[in-house]
Amino acid sequence: MSISQDNKNNNLIITSPVNEDSDFIPLISEEDEESLNLTQIPESLPILPLRNTVLFPGVIIPITVGRNKSMKLVRDFYHKTKIIGTLAQKDPNSDDPAPDELYKTGTIAHLLRILEMPDGSTSVIIQGKKRFHLEEILSTEPYLIGKVSSMDDSKPRKKDPEFEAIIGSLKDLSLKIIKLSSNIPPETSFAVRNIESSSFLINFISSNSDIKITEKQQLLETNNLKKRATLLLQYLAREVQMLELKNDIQNKVKLDIDQQQREYFLHQQMKTIQDELGGNPLEQEIEELKAKGRKKKWNKEVSAVFLKEVEKLNRLNPATGEYSVQINYLQTLLELPWNEYTKDNFDLRRAQRILDNDHFGLEKVKERIIEHLAVLKLKGDLKSPIICLQGPPGVGKTSLGKSVAKALNRKYIRMSLGGLHDEAEIRGHRKTYIGAMPGRIVQSLKKTKSSNPVFVLDEIDKVGRDFHGDPASALLEVLDPEQNSTFYDNFLELEYDLSKVLFIATANTTSTISPALIDRMELINISGYILEEKVEIANRHLIPKELLNHGLSKKHLVFPKNTIEYIIDNHTRESGVRELDKQIAKICRVTAMKVALHESYDPQIRIRDIETILGSPKFLKDKYQGNEFAGVVTGLAWTATGGEILFVETSLSKGKGNLTITGNLGDVMKESAVIALEYIKSHNERMEIKPSLFENWNVHIHVPEGAIPKDGPSAGITMVTSIASAITQRKVKKSIAMTGEITLRGKVLPVGGIKEKILAAKRADIKEIIISEENRKDISEIKNIYINGLTFHYVDNILQVLDLALLKEKVDNPLIFE
Repeated sequence: MSISQDNKNNNLIITSPVNEDSDFIPLISEEDEESLNLTQIPESLPILPLRNTVLFPGVIIPITVGRNKSMKLVRDFYHKTKIIGTLAQKDPNSDDPAPDELYKTGTIAHLLRILEMPDGSTSVIIQGKKRFHLEEILSTEPYLIGKVSSMDDSKPRKKDPEFEAIIGSLKDLSLKIIKLSSNIPPETSFAVRNIESSSFLINFISSNSDIKITEKQQLLETNNLKKRATLLLQYLAREVQMLELKNDIQNKVKLDIDQQQREYFLHQQMKTIQDELGGNPLEQEIEELKAKGRKKKWNKEVSAVFLKEVEKLNRLNPATGEYSVQINYLQTLLELPWNEYTKDNFDLRRAQRILDNDHFGLEKVKERIIEHLAVLKLKGDLKSPIICLQGPPGVGKTSLGKSVAKALNRKYIRMSLGGLHDEAEIRGHRKTYIGAMPGRIVQSLKKTKSSNPVFVLDEIDKVGRDFHGDPASALLEVLDPEQNSTFYDNFLELEYDLSKVLFIATANTTSTISPALIDRMELINISGYILEEKVEIANRHLIPKELLNHGLSKKHLVFPKNTIEYIIDNHTRESGVRELDKQIAKICRVTAMKVALHESYDPQIRIRDIETILGSPKFLKDKYQGNEFAGVVTGLAWTATGGEILFVETSLSKGKGNLTITGNLGDVMKESAVIALEYIKSHNERMEIKPSLFENWNVHIHVPEGAIPKDGPSAGITMVTSIASAITQRKVKKSIAMTGEITLRGKVLPVGGIKEKILAAKRADIKEIIISEENRKDISEIKNIYINGLTFHYVDNILQVLDLALLKEKVDNPLIFE
């Protein structure tokens, strides 16, 4: 299509046949635009409804005419004035739009050419002249005729820098859209670059942009040219973003498809080459899997599942992600030690010797292991016990598992449960998930290549719980001898026999373990060590280990017994020996430095050297504080790190009989204090106490070291004695301590942690201990080495406690109660 300009009437005339597939884009100059603006608009015009199209002034577009009314209108006026009005339809699906279904703002069109198309349709090429506003419809037959009024553009002042910048941005964005879009011919960029008229550029871009009809109509209705350009700029910016995003997606998809096709062709070529060479690696791999499967000792059920999964693997394409999941599953099945066991060593004396050499004390645990080995030797087959070692930190619970494995000649596994909060860690993930794997129990068995190892479940009391599930509940099946022969792992989807595994769990306390889990385990309590035992452990195990770790020998460093005792008393406060090990390591490091620097030193470590190396004493030994003050009584307490002594102090002050309790005490301990005072009040006559004293004096009970939380019922008799001593001003017997729960009737109930409390009493130079009669059985189970030098008083009620603990003698300067 070519266009020439008639200088006489300033109209654009088409000089060659025009078709809608033409790649030539007609342009008009600013003079042409002025000519369009001067076009005279008649008062009434025939109205041609446009479907999905908005005509802009100066723009030439082809339209397809199909409706009878529209066809008649075009043919009538093509042979007359060739001037018609065009209005866009609001609803493009309406075949015969009513006047209210048309927008009110439209464009006067010049009919340039009517073309009869090969498919029988009729196309009309029209050019926009000027905008108009429809005032009213004058006639609807044979086509719409309306009364119209002219609309003029409000142009910015010349050389407006902001408007020029907007026009420049429009050109840039248009060129970018032409480049990004595959539907716009490249010649369009030539037209955009060469349009001189700003208003025609705006109309041209508006007409050719891929924006909604409502948005094009909004542009046409905007009188202010600058505002129309700004609005168009927003639409173009959005279109650029959409095109860039679309192109990015298409490029990624194309890249993925190209990569998949490339891999497919390469695999086909490889397969062809391998077939020609006489071997396919995939088939060879499957044959290797089958050959390994034939050597396994698994049962018929596992064998059937394995063969089924191998056949499934054979049908999979190696390029798919499912192939790697399947091969991983089969390799896991093959690597597990199905019915593969190590042979136990039934030499009981050897086992006892190994346990004694590795650990000092712990007789109950050693005895239980030897019993199990003896029954296994006689019977030949026995479900392994589930043992739980409960005790304070540093007493050797975890390391004992390794010694047991060595004594039984079994493989050793240690699995830390501290902080574990996901059930899948125990049972595994289903293999449908990406990155799925078996649980840690099955993984550990795969590593050890044995189905009867010694399996240490460390810190079982510190298992967490959250929305991922409850690992402690999953352990119920693992630690039940009646159930663990059919342990189900989610990844394997098969039952695995754990009944031959010797599980040893360790815990500092059983209070955080669920009762159901405790019920499945054989609980063995490991108490702390006394001073003599710690010295023996240091000489037998800790010092030789640290000398070896630091490259020293016995000639480099000698620890006398009194030096070790000094370190234990003044630089450690623990039931175990972990802190003692650290202090010995510190001394070894200092000595190693002197040896490396060739400095002269005394190999024998004396007490005076300890303060230079380890610093001033970190702990002052708990000592009995005498009986000079009324109301101060020594009690015994159990903590997770061992036993301790505590002092209960009671003082009286004039008031209204209020009870004050301080010392960071828990609810149970506060209740014990209330019960203690109420008991004294109810038995005041037997203690020769005036009732008026409770009304005129306040009672204040305090347990020192307020920064440390304290709780439990075992300080009950201590509080009764303390209150009784404060009220009667009688002295408490020297070097006596006590522990026991009380009731309102005055009965003394048994408490736990007896051995730890006895050790604390010995450290504090206590000579006598008052405990419940029902705790006598606990004392009988304790070795004499722990109770030598102590006298025990077994009591049933509080009156017996007061008779034993309170002297007739009163303290110096006693309080006088009015």
